[in-house]
Amino acid sequence: MTTFFVTRHPGALDWARGQGITFDRHITHLDTAEVKAGDTVLGSLPVHLAGQVCQQGARYFNLSLNLPENLRGRELDAQTLKECGALLEEFIVKKG
Repeated sequence: MTTFFVTRHPGALDWARGQGITFDRHITHLDTAEVKAGDTVLGSLPVHLAGQVCQQGARYFNLSLNLPENLRGRELDAQTLKECGALLEEFIVKKG
């Protein structure tokens, strides 16, 4: 079983490491063909990819945060992520 951390943002990677979050592979783009049943995917995925992850029998944990409008579109560092309440929350996504 593999734990993937999917992010292209250095601040998110620093935040995860600072929180003691462990993972096997850091990737900047998820190819859902690599995800197997029993794997775990951490990050912020588009809903259709999160659904594919769950459909394949893997767990999906979204990197959630309360981002104020003035920070949108900016690269965030680990401290700013903490200040925005960043956390990993498990979601089970399925197509209706």
